[in-house]
Amino acid sequence: MRAVMNRAWEQETVEKARGKLRNLASQVEDEYPGAARSILEGLDEALTLIGLCVRPELARTLRFTNAVENLQGTLKRVTRNVKRWRGGMMALCWAVAALLEAQKKFRRVKGYAGMPQLIAALQSTVTSKSMDRRERIA
Repeated sequence: MRAVMNRAWEQETVEKARGKLRNLASQVEDEYPGAARSILEGLDEALTLIGLCVRPELARTLRFTNAVENLQGTLKRVTRNVKRWRGGMMALCWAVAALLEAQKKFRRVKGYAGMPQLIAALQSTVTSKSMDRRERIA
C-alpha cells in the first residue's frame, strides 16, 4: 500500500494521482474496508500539494504532520505548569514563549527554495475562490 501511495504522490497531475488512490481503495475494499474509506475520505486533502504544483522536496516535508506535532508538544511542555489562565493576553504570551522555545530546535525545511512558488499558488487559489464566492452571491 505504501508503495502505491508514494507512486500516487509522485504523479504530475491530480487526476492521475486520484485514479491511483481510487484503484488502491477498490483493491483493499474487501479485506480492509476501513483503510479504503480512509483513503477515499482524505483524497482531496492528500492531493492538495500536487494541485498546487509544489516541488517534490518541499512536498515530502509538508506531506507529514511531524512539524506541527513537534510544535504542539513544545507548547504543552512549556505551559504545563501554568495553573490559572488569566485571559487571552496571558495565553498569547505563553504561546509566543513556546514558539520561541520551539524555534531553537527547528531545522531547515527541505525544499525551502520552493516556498515562494507555494505562497504564490496559495494566494492565487484564495483569490480565485473569493472571486467565485462573489460571483455566486451576485
